[in-house]
Amino acid sequence: MQTKIAVAGATGRLGHHVVDILEARGHEVVAMSRSTGVDVITGAGLADALEGVECIVDAATGPSPDEEAATEFFTTAARNLHEAAVGAGVQRLVVVSIVGIDRFDSGYNAAKIAQERATLLGPIPARILRATQFHEFVDQLVEWGRQGDVSYVPKMRTQLIAARTVAEALADLAVEPVPGPILEIAGPREESMVEAARLLMARRGDPVRIEGVTWDERYEAGAALPGPDATLAGPTFEQWLARESEAVASRA
Repeated sequence: MQTKIAVAGATGRLGHHVVDILEARGHEVVAMSRSTGVDVITGAGLADALEGVECIVDAATGPSPDEEAATEFFTTAARNLHEAAVGAGVQRLVVVSIVGIDRFDSGYNAAKIAQERATLLGPIPARILRATQFHEFVDQLVEWGRQGDVSYVPKMRTQLIAARTVAEALADLAVEPVPGPILEIAGPREESMVEAARLLMARRGDPVRIEGVTWDERYEAGAALPGPDATLAGPTFEQWLARESEAVASRA
């Protein structure tokens, strides 16, 4: 059955996959982003965008990793989405979050916890999907840590997952909600962020040397790993990287 679904952050790394998947499944999708005239912070365009919408998928991310700025962004967005959703008769809300944030009490993780709390306390029934770090995040970490011919990447035990795999799970929840309120999804196996970075750079032929550094000892102890009830889904990082390389080669 076709459902009308709004996606916040529709042009982002995760959101564009959610839009693509929902449309491929035959649903009517309202893509919400500043570029489409909808701003979840100011509320501009939100009421009109949600007219006739049954579910909102919130994949929006703020412009800053700073705890205070990120907290303000996420809590404001959650409040505005709930208020507009009530007026539009939206039935449910699905929000993406991060595995392991409940093991920290500061920084961006604390901001995501505040978002979860604001979402779950709102008037619209909500589900939170916590995901492990995306495959696509490895490249970003390498660039953040790059200093000359060396890149300092955090020592982190995780279960890397493809953004599109998470998007598929969000699309499923948007149409068929399951008991929650907080669910987890992760890649199929534990992987080292440092080793993933080395594999990525070797595959690209980038001579940068990857050095592991300690961001927080809890990451090395497994704080970013999923719980026993998490859904595990492929591909592995190596499989994903091979597919990406094939796709690039085919376009050349």
